[in-house]
Amino acid sequence: MRKLGGIKLSHHKQSENCQSVSLPLPEKVRIPMSMHIGAPCSPLVKKGDTVMVGQKIGDTDAFMSAPIHSSVSGKVTAVADYRMSNGRTCKMVEIQTDGAQAVCPEVQPPVVTDKESFLSAIRESGLTGMGGASFPAHVKLSPKQKVDTLCINAAECEPYITSDYRQMVEAPDEVVDGILKTMKWLGLPRCVIGIESNKPEAIRILTEKTAAHPGITVAALPCTYPQGAEKVLIYNTLGRIVMEGQLPADQGVIVMNVSSVAFVSRYLKTGMPMITRMVTVDGDAIGSRCNVIVPIGTPVQKVLEFGQCDMEKAKKLLYGGPMMGVSIGDTEDPVLKANNAILAFSEAFAKKGAPKSSACIHCGRCISACPLNLMPPDICRAYAKKDTDALGQLKVTLCMNCGCCTYVCPAKRPVAETNQFAKALVMASARK
Repeated sequence: MRKLGGIKLSHHKQSENCQSVSLPLPEKVRIPMSMHIGAPCSPLVKKGDTVMVGQKIGDTDAFMSAPIHSSVSGKVTAVADYRMSNGRTCKMVEIQTDGAQAVCPEVQPPVVTDKESFLSAIRESGLTGMGGASFPAHVKLSPKQKVDTLCINAAECEPYITSDYRQMVEAPDEVVDGILKTMKWLGLPRCVIGIESNKPEAIRILTEKTAAHPGITVAALPCTYPQGAEKVLIYNTLGRIVMEGQLPADQGVIVMNVSSVAFVSRYLKTGMPMITRMVTVDGDAIGSRCNVIVPIGTPVQKVLEFGQCDMEKAKKLLYGGPMMGVSIGDTEDPVLKANNAILAFSEAFAKKGAPKSSACIHCGRCISACPLNLMPPDICRAYAKKDTDALGQLKVTLCMNCGCCTYVCPAKRPVAETNQFAKALVMASARK
């Protein structure tokens, strides 16, 4: 196969040997009604209500959505507007915890007898993509296209993040069981697990655990960022190309994150919906790096305190990794379903990531680095002219904002950001 572009990064997987631990119960949680791509949920509770662990507190009839559950037991102290990191607003339910962690009686293992009941159970679980995209899982698992392969994203290619790795080495049986259940109820004959080769222990364990299942294979992948991007992962594990405008299902593939499929196993056994998230806590401002299991809605501040963060030193806080992570504007912001890491960096580190830019020197490094073979310099020129026809011909909508182009640019130009502006321009033009 033709080798895709990409870049080599320092992995900084210092927390890979940090056994996961549970965060002490916070005094309160703030749970937004939008933690997924699609329509936000409407609150099902009001101020003054008493709620229990696993109780559904938000839902909607919209197709592209997933219900939201309480991660704690306690009293609802507010139902208010909340401004998310993308600038949009939704309703947020604030709950004062009572410390009892009483489980809702409705939390029962679902009865699954066929594909329809399996998909219904997945929706009720509130599962959304745990790799960062926040795509409602029941929608992804019910494509109209004919699908023959389940592809498990276990690459974890971003620096620092090790929460998926800990899932694989601590509870590999959950991973395998979730895969087998998903294959069974969706009628899929084949599964491939893609893991970067810098995780030999995970590769060894899952290879041993799947040896008795000929339909499941483990693929050791090159340590090249962005190995975990769907299009890259599908190409490098299956040799299939997801074309512009296509979804993985158009190439007969469903992609699931390794932690997502492990959750499927747990949910089918216990009926406990998605109310916690394992989060890697790292960065040069963190005194005690760790992988911590956090109740959804916990303030970031509580997680940073658990990691012994030097708040005077910390000048840059991120949800996720340094390549595609999102800045945390307020330490009272909550941990969401999609968050796999909280990173805290000093001013010295932050300045390294934001140097002054200069004129393009036409070196072509951004072109070589792009895993999808795009032409960032041409995209930049077409965007400056607002030439949507040229941008369409340059396939700008393929850009997945991985940041490789910006990372390698010696002129330190905001290449990836320009691509995203150009992509938005094309999509807005298409809607007219």
